[in-house]
Amino acid sequence: MATTSPHNPDDRGYESTRPDASTIPQRPYIVGSRHGHAQTHTIIILHGRDAESAESFAGELFESEASTASPQSDPSSSNSGRTLLDLFPTVRWVFPSSAALEAERFGGAVLNQWFDMWSTDNPDERTEIQIPGLRQSIADILDLIQEEETLLDGRRDRIFLGGISQGFATAVSAYLADGRSMGGLIGLCSWMPSSSSLPNNGKERETVDAVVRALRKLYFGETTEGRQTTPVEPTPVFLGHAADDTVVSIDNGYRLCKILDRLLGPGTVDWYEYEDGGHWVNEPQGVDDMVAFLRANMGEIL
Repeated sequence: MATTSPHNPDDRGYESTRPDASTIPQRPYIVGSRHGHAQTHTIIILHGRDAESAESFAGELFESEASTASPQSDPSSSNSGRTLLDLFPTVRWVFPSSAALEAERFGGAVLNQWFDMWSTDNPDERTEIQIPGLRQSIADILDLIQEEETLLDGRRDRIFLGGISQGFATAVSAYLADGRSMGGLIGLCSWMPSSSSLPNNGKERETVDAVVRALRKLYFGETTEGRQTTPVEPTPVFLGHAADDTVVSIDNGYRLCKILDRLLGPGTVDWYEYEDGGHWVNEPQGVDDMVAFLRANMGEIL
């Protein structure tokens, strides 16, 4: 994980917009496509719990490097050409900010979090305190996806949704709540909210329908029992998790992968396990794998 101060994307030939400090919880941090490159795709990435800001998270992510530079990079430049910004110059990067919510476990201390929770060691502990924030965050993310879809003239297949830790737990919940396919999902070091309460017995199709009903009840607060369940359209999924992650156990990542594999069908979820990397993306292999996933599912991008 990068430890240096995040670079300024404006210094690297990209347009960016910064929200005022007072509005950080409400407005996303956005880095547009590179000068001279028309936008082809949008990638929405959600930060983790207790992140300083969406902008600082973006800066750290953009410092993570792949092993191979972009063929369009300038050898005389001080830039490595191996960052996500360099490798995907036609992408509009959108980093939403969570609300600042009171953390019950810490006596009401205010944290930047998509929903309150009791423990990342056991994400299913005290699930009742998670629901209000999770429902609101799902609604906010779905609104943001709709805005980006409009900018892309309805090309939802050109929108990728991802996040790290609690950010992806929220992102995958938004996807399952809506049910429509996208370009892809990118999850790092994460888990499935309320996974221990989901049905796992019975015939395969019946179990899948039961899981979808249970999730929709969690997200919307209403039962779908006795009604036709709107199916979840398959979407390619990238999941990466390091074995030495001490914040979110890789066992939670295994469970997330298993649930998505059951819901979306075999071959839809790409699981990548790394020996090291901690609670972050592994470098450079993890970045390489993410780049390969994006290229495989983007079509024409440059």
